[in-house]
Amino acid sequence: MNQQRIPHQREVIDRRALADDIAGLVAAKGAGARPEIVAALKAALEAGRAELDRRLEEKPSAGHEITGGHSFLIDQIVRTIHDHVIADVYPAINRSTAERLTLVAVGGYGRAEMAPHSDVDIAFIHPTRQAQWCEQVIEAMLYYLWDLGLKVGHSSRSVDDTIRMAKSDLTIRTALLEGRYIWGDQDLYDEVSRRFADEVVKGTEKQFVTDKLEERNARHKRMGDSRYVVEPNVKDGKGGLRDLQTLYWIGKYIHKVRVAADLVEVGLFTAAEYRSFRRAEGFMLAVRCHLHTITGRAEDRLTFDLQRAVAARMNFADRPGKSAVERFMQFYFLQAKRVGALTGVFLAHIDEQFARSRARKGLLASFTPRARELKGYRVYGGRIAAPGDDWFAKDPVRLIEVFQLAEANGLEVHPETMRQASRDSGLIRGAVRDDPRANALFLDLLAGRNDPETVLRWMNEAGVFGRFVPDFGRVNAQMQFDMYHHYTVDEHTIRAIGLLSRIEKGELTADHPRSARLIHEVASRRVAYVAALLHDIAKGRGGDHSVLGGDVAEELCPRFGLDEGETALVAWLVRQHLLMSRTAFKRDLTDPKTIEDFVSEVQGLERLRHLMILTAIDIRAVGPGTWNSWKGQLLGELYDSAEERLRLGHMSHGRKERVAAKKEAVREKLGDKAGLLKLYGDRFDDSYWIAEAEDIAALNLVHYGLSHEEQGNLSVHCEVYPSRGATLVTVIAADHPGLFYRIAGGIHLAGGNIIDARIHTTRTGWAVDNFLVQDPHGRPFAEAAQLERLKASIADALANRTALVPQLAKRPLPHSRAKAFDVRPVVSFDNQASGRFTVIEVNARDRAALLNRLARALFENRLVVHSAHITNYGERAADTFYVTDLTGGKVTGSARLKAIELALLAAASDERQAELENA
Repeated sequence: MNQQRIPHQREVIDRRALADDIAGLVAAKGAGARPEIVAALKAALEAGRAELDRRLEEKPSAGHEITGGHSFLIDQIVRTIHDHVIADVYPAINRSTAERLTLVAVGGYGRAEMAPHSDVDIAFIHPTRQAQWCEQVIEAMLYYLWDLGLKVGHSSRSVDDTIRMAKSDLTIRTALLEGRYIWGDQDLYDEVSRRFADEVVKGTEKQFVTDKLEERNARHKRMGDSRYVVEPNVKDGKGGLRDLQTLYWIGKYIHKVRVAADLVEVGLFTAAEYRSFRRAEGFMLAVRCHLHTITGRAEDRLTFDLQRAVAARMNFADRPGKSAVERFMQFYFLQAKRVGALTGVFLAHIDEQFARSRARKGLLASFTPRARELKGYRVYGGRIAAPGDDWFAKDPVRLIEVFQLAEANGLEVHPETMRQASRDSGLIRGAVRDDPRANALFLDLLAGRNDPETVLRWMNEAGVFGRFVPDFGRVNAQMQFDMYHHYTVDEHTIRAIGLLSRIEKGELTADHPRSARLIHEVASRRVAYVAALLHDIAKGRGGDHSVLGGDVAEELCPRFGLDEGETALVAWLVRQHLLMSRTAFKRDLTDPKTIEDFVSEVQGLERLRHLMILTAIDIRAVGPGTWNSWKGQLLGELYDSAEERLRLGHMSHGRKERVAAKKEAVREKLGDKAGLLKLYGDRFDDSYWIAEAEDIAALNLVHYGLSHEEQGNLSVHCEVYPSRGATLVTVIAADHPGLFYRIAGGIHLAGGNIIDARIHTTRTGWAVDNFLVQDPHGRPFAEAAQLERLKASIADALANRTALVPQLAKRPLPHSRAKAFDVRPVVSFDNQASGRFTVIEVNARDRAALLNRLARALFENRLVVHSAHITNYGERAADTFYVTDLTGGKVTGSARLKAIELALLAAASDERQAELENA
């Protein structure tokens, strides 16, 4: 970046005027002028920053100008301080050759890309180690810079030490690579630059590239290894500024270019690609400046709360179906995607250059590996390449074909061919989209047997995917502004297709045993892959994406070559792709009505098989940790019950037979303690035996007996259940009103999250309540100390030894970032979902002890909770309660339901939280 590009420089800072002011202060006060000098420098710095902030507000996307402006401002401050120190603080009239000093800007400062709160990285270089005057000047300058509140990264080295350390330390070598002369002895700077090129760079180019790419890969892994994580790091994340800088470093190191524009001259980028490079870099630099300005610190992560603020500052507005923040983030991810495409082309070119230089040496200097032909393409070195520059122009269907051949034959697409495909993607118009051959090739790729995920990602990077399937292009780089989804819609979709492929190949059988079996039983595997592609295709259109997506499927499937039956099945799957997870996670699977309602919607085994597979991959593709054994178990239970009902036309056993079978299974589990079943079994009614699994029922009987015989009135038992991904907490106590909300409060105070709860009362008036509990990270409570804390906290809550309300209000919400989202609580009632109970669902912002507060509101409204099912979607919680009134009947009457709704809304609201925190 040349300083001349900063318009109206003196409006940012007038160095000569500042130097004159300092000279006047020195003349008037001598050594005592230091405080006034610091004040003058600080005033100039603050005025310059204010001017640059004003310019950023005026031109919110002017990343290069603003970062260059901040670098220019610091340059002038540093030069002024340097001149003052050597003239007035440590003047040396007849300096020796050792008493020379050059100031070199390194890092982002060296590139002249400084955000408002970036570090000021300076290398002070002098001729020899023993140079007292140099050290005095450096120390005096640093004290001035520190007094200005600048965060200075500095080094002070001789020329020899600088060169020696650059040879052994990659960080120092990179810093020097982008070193920029600021001030001081120009000859000394020239000497360091010459020796760096001759003694450090020469002959180490390949090693530098290898080291830099390893460094980049480690950084990506640390940051989430995707360009599409929804809270990206603008500086260090994949597709961010550091990736662009890495390209520049490598190009500069190998080709000795001075500025990024020179990469075009050496053939690493075309002029159009370089313009993309600059656009992406300018946008990201601007975003980084806004982040620093908003937070008042060096903040590089686009967190949810900052995304809204940056979108507003950069003048993004709401549009139908898409908020301003979603439009801003989509634009951000498109830039990150472009960076990824540029990186791929650039590194492949570098790789080829090294390969050619290797081939020119030694015995094989004249040998060129012979390419084989594959349908007109050239294949060599594991890559498929177009045979000529006009290959795609002659037949645009080849833009689909090249990727299909790559997937089918396990090949990479040659970088030059990727570049051509990206350039020629605009050739894909209506005639190509409707071409039966093009669609057959696309379907073969989508349902490929090798690695469709990777090749579809390449196709997306090249811009071909979105051109061929414009509906997919609409969700390209589209984020979903919530804490549940980890990736953009296109990345989530491609990951889902990859998971389906891995399940089909048997790689995920341990986690998805049913899906791994079912994918080989379905009538059309193509349906599974097309449904995976289309399930979220209509997101961001301002309506129910499932319904709208079904309409898209009805248009696209015939085009892809699916028959009428396959099209109808895909459309149904897209419309109902959330049905199975909603039923499994929000409904009581032991209630026969739940299964009947689910089966009446599914209507057939083929639909059920496909829905199971699609549900599993959809959840898992959301992001790390969203799939767990508990979700797998619930979906498995629902599938098995529905499959039995569909296969036999009825449940295989009536209620009486099911209770008898469950008791028999529990008797076997109890072994030599089977007498407990005879002693206590009749105290539990039929609903208990249907609801609880045999292993849990066996445990309950053991603890029920102990609570009566040895432990008085209370038994709290904790059992780690790895298969359920949670800890089972069983509480047995004399039943009384409010027991459920008190237990929930005790569990919350111990740091537990309740994911499922079943509440039972025996015929003799005892409560037997089973809770599945996880820690804040979604894992079981497993350590002895954790389990003891859990037991003690529940006991204290039930004995009223703990003031639950104020204690719970003090607990911080695990996801404090949830405050960035506007989640309005919603309460719904359903008297049709169960034969015996009223089902109440509350959707609200997740927060500390939400379940406890909702349960208390139900208690205060004289309702009995029989089971509770808790689901979290990032910042949003969905809690479902199966309740009756005190007489055991359903809750009816509009006035009664309205009163309950208002109580639950108050319990779930932010205002209620504020009241509790102030209590």
